[in-house]
Amino acid sequence: MVSVVWQSTLVVGSPLERWQAKIKRLHQYLRGWAKNLSGAYKKEKTTILNKLDELDKKAETDILNEFELDLKHVINERLAELLREEEVKWYQRANVKHLLEADANTEYYHLLANGRYQKTHIFQLEDGNNIISGDAQLKRHITKYYKDLFGPSDNSLIMLDESQIDDIAQFLIWKMST
Repeated sequence: MVSVVWQSTLVVGSPLERWQAKIKRLHQYLRGWAKNLSGAYKKEKTTILNKLDELDKKAETDILNEFELDLKHVINERLAELLREEEVKWYQRANVKHLLEADANTEYYHLLANGRYQKTHIFQLEDGNNIISGDAQLKRHITKYYKDLFGPSDNSLIMLDESQIDDIAQFLIWKMST
């Protein structure tokens, strides 16, 4: 699949421009493919759950015939496969090193994968007895702290542009969290 997309992208220009165009096209294709695959997975899972629900409701009022029992068994096996695939997907996304057999900890892996942002974001700081919160106040406090730390510039021709403070603050926050 990758080689077909790579070979089908024809661009005129320098080797770097051709490579960039091919990478861009491959990225677009793979993103579309992943979304399509994810959509098909969700659709199949919904269909299976609806069919199981329908068979369970029927089993409450009537006895299921042999075909329906076999169908229910096959559907349950396929649902278990889909849930296992989902668990492995979230395991890989969470970049966790351990996975226990027969564990259905998908929620655990969701939390790990999505919780990285909260782990690297500073919501508040303590300065003595004061609690500093909010992005603007944190930005002012961090800027003042580092200006006090390094002291005033005597003969420096370098001026810090206010638009750069966000980038520097994000870098410092990232550096402090690692």
